[in-house]
This record gives sequence, C-alpha cells and structure tokens, in this order.
Amino acid sequence: MKRSFITLLLLSLSAISGFAQGYVNPVIPGFNPDPSVCRVGEDYYLVTSSFQYFPGVPIYHSKDLVNWKQIGHVLTRESQLQLEGANSSQGIYAPTIRHHNGKFYMITTNTSSLGNFIVTAEDPAGEWSDPIPVAMGGIDPSLFWDEDGKCWYTGSTGTSVMISQINPDTGEILTEPKVVWNGMGGRYPEAPHIYKKDGWYYLMIAEGGTEFAHSETIARSRNVEGPYDPAPHNPILTHFTSAAQGSPIQGVGHADLVEAHDGSWWLVCLAFRVNSGLIHLLGRETFVAPVRWDKNAWPVVNGNGEIALKMDVPTLPLKPFEAEPARNEFDEPLGPKWSWLRKPVEERYQIANGKLRMYGSAEGLNELKNSPSFVGFRQEDFDFQAETCVKLGNASNGDKAGMTVYMDYNGHYDVYVAKKGGKWVVGTNYTFGPVNHVEEVTVNSSKVWLRLTGNRNQYMLWYSTNGTDFKQVGTGDARFLSTETLGNFTGIMLGLWAQSPSVKGYADFEYFEYKQVEPQWPRRRRPQ
Repeated sequence: MKRSFITLLLLSLSAISGFAQGYVNPVIPGFNPDPSVCRVGEDYYLVTSSFQYFPGVPIYHSKDLVNWKQIGHVLTRESQLQLEGANSSQGIYAPTIRHHNGKFYMITTNTSSLGNFIVTAEDPAGEWSDPIPVAMGGIDPSLFWDEDGKCWYTGSTGTSVMISQINPDTGEILTEPKVVWNGMGGRYPEAPHIYKKDGWYYLMIAEGGTEFAHSETIARSRNVEGPYDPAPHNPILTHFTSAAQGSPIQGVGHADLVEAHDGSWWLVCLAFRVNSGLIHLLGRETFVAPVRWDKNAWPVVNGNGEIALKMDVPTLPLKPFEAEPARNEFDEPLGPKWSWLRKPVEERYQIANGKLRMYGSAEGLNELKNSPSFVGFRQEDFDFQAETCVKLGNASNGDKAGMTVYMDYNGHYDVYVAKKGGKWVVGTNYTFGPVNHVEEVTVNSSKVWLRLTGNRNQYMLWYSTNGTDFKQVGTGDARFLSTETLGNFTGIMLGLWAQSPSVKGYADFEYFEYKQVEPQWPRRRRPQ
C-alpha cells in the first residue's frame, strides 16, 4: 500500500545516509484512540481504546516508534470483558500500559460493567490475567512506579485529577485519594500520566474535550502528591490555535511520553484527520512526535507544540514490518485486525474450506444491545476499496448478507444480497438517525461480488454477478456517518454481516480485500 512504500523508501534513504530521517503520521491509522506506550529494552508496546468492540484493547509492537504491528488484544475472554448491553461508544475507555519488574500492567475502565481494573501479563502478546478490580471511580486511570517501589494511581473525575497509592497486584487503594490538579481551565481534565525526570514529578493531562479544542498540558512538583505548578507555556500540544487551524490534523491530545533506548524522548497522542467540511470519519488515530527536554525545564513537543502528517525529523533506525497482504482468503482464523460488536456468539462464525461461514442473527445492524452477526475491519484511508464475494445458503425470505460501512447502530451504509419474495435481490440500505432508506434490484443468483469504495466526501456501493463487471448501486454522503453528526467516539468499520429472521440461514464469504487507492474525486479543501 502507499504508506508501506513510503516507509520502505525512508528506510532505504536512511541506510544510505547512516541515519533515519522522517516518517508519515498517523503511525497507526484508523480508529485507534487514547494511545499509551511503554518500553522494554529496545521494544515498544502500545495500547488503544476499543469501546464496544470485542476483543478489547488492541496491542501493538514496534522497534522504532514509527512502524507498528498489531500482535493481539489484551482482553480476549468474557471473564475479562463484559460488553452485554454496551451502547455505542461505551465499554473500554483509555487504557494505560506499563512495565515493572518483568511484568506488564494494563489499567483501564469498562464503563459498561466493571469500572476500573488492572490485568497483567509476562508476555504482552499472550494471555493476560483476569481483571483485578480497583475501588476508584472516574475514568482514564494510570500507574506510576516511584524509585522507592511505591506505585501511584492517577485518574480523572471529569473535573479534576486524583492521586492515590495503590497495590497494583491486588487493586487495593493504600492512601486517601487526593485532588492534585484541575488543569488550566479547559473542560474535562483527563488522561493523567506521571513521569519523573531530573528530580521533578511531571503530571501531564489532556484538556478541552476530545474535539477541536483538545490540548495537552503539564505541571510539575518535587513531591508526587503535589502541589503541582503548571508550565508557563501551556498547552504543550494543541492545534486549537490560529496557526494550526488550517492543519489537516485536529483534536490533538490524550498523550503519553516514552524515553527511547537511545535517550531521545517521544510522545504518542490521538488526533483526527479532517474530511471536507471539518468532519472526521476514520476516528481518532495514533500519532507520534519527538520531544525535547531543556535542562531543568519543560518538555517541548516537535519544537512548536504541533504535529504534522509528514514529519521531517530524525528518528530511531527504522525497522518496518513486512507488509500485510491486502487480501484475506479465509484460509486461517481471523487475525487481530478484526473485531466483533459486543460479545460475539462464537458458533455463528466458522472458517473452513477457504470460506468464512457466518450464520445470520435475528438482529440486524440497527441492534443496540445484543451482538448481530458482524465482523469489522478498521477503515484506514480516506480513499479505499474493499471487496468480497458472498453466497447465501439455506436461505428463507428475509435472509440477507453483505458489506457495511459501519459507524454505529445509528449510522451505516450497507450493500447486500437477499432472498425476497422467492427471488434474489441486491439491496442497499442507508441508516442515519431515524432514516432508513432501502433500494433493491433483482439478480439471478444468491452468489454476488460486493464492493465498497470511498473518498473524503462519499461512499459508493457496488455489486457484480461475475466478479469482473461491477455496477454502482448506491452512494452515501460521508457527512451522515461522521462523529460530528452521530456524536460518538469510534470510527468507521468496514464490516461483513449476515441476518436471518429464522436464524437458519448462513452466508459464505470467500475473501475480503482492502486496499488504499488513488483519489478519484476532486478535493474541496484540506488535502490529506
């Protein structure tokens, strides 16, 4: 894909010159918000929020902070992750990952059931423990180990940041929670992290809400429990300024710092790339920026407190992973990039003979509480093409299966094959808020090829009866699936789904292909 080519080109140039220079943001594209990072030797591990999707908390590995490979999920079992009844944008919020004395700790909040909890693992790609509940309210918990071995919990109440000593292996709160900072006046002071450098305790938080006014601020103290004095140049990171208002990157914040193995410092943060008309579709993505520490002073992000798509800065030696194939032939279990809504009914999904067989659920994609038969893949690019071939089996009237551009139960565009009135039809459905609009055309087979294409402004829905000649059957305005319209915290998932009112029908998907394509439509404003 285009990004992979750019990364490999940068690597080749670095090999010639003896150092690495430059990379492309976002380093983890698509719906990957609230990043947290830790280092173990020369390896880096990063987690992001997953909300109502299962498994929970994607985990990534890197050798250079630029190239990342998903190695699994932290929360993979029902004993770890209860999402029954989780509404859109509920579930898992803002994980933090840390490593201490040979053990990984991940602390997060399940807003739908358990609240704050910790899980641990010796191998971040392996099985993590069952949850250890933490008797603290609020969201965005974080852990910090001081030099004396004491572990401190920080979290957000929504209006302030709390701190307390904690036993991270039992979840027991050891000291009375104390308010240490309210931020600089922006709403929702949250995502607190503590770091120690040069004898100072630095408390970094996000403010302004995870929207256009998002920012990152910092304070410091000689005592972990404060009082904390804010940096004179706050915010240290934001695009809510006149200088950055024209940037294609907005909503910058919710950051975490890490010291690299060469002594350099870096920051990971979320942001979103805007579409035409200042909306965003891909969700909040993960970005990386260098950090400079002046002696006995404050951190400076990328020299000016802003980030860019093309970062012309020195990097660690780039070590890209092998590019993943664009086409999934379903000849092995689904990889970690796939997600289900809430807790999936495992019996509905079978991979055999090079096909993904999905048994239809009675519930459709408008279902709010239960888990429909659905599996999704994050949209990573504005301009893309996704394709599958699907055949209905044991179908009764009303059975259908296909592809979806899915933001949430209240906003999705679908193209499908269905049995209706004893005939086969290809249909399109547009759901945005209370509007549901369906159009259908008759075809001569239960087997069809389906395709989704997109750009900054539109989604196009296609079908073919021979796999070669595709006919466009629908167009959906991207604005109606944006966060600004629907008001959620997630991003677009490109999904496969099946529905059967009798729950006896099934659909066989032969492959799924996703690739970035060159822009096909004029850009009205804000180039990528």
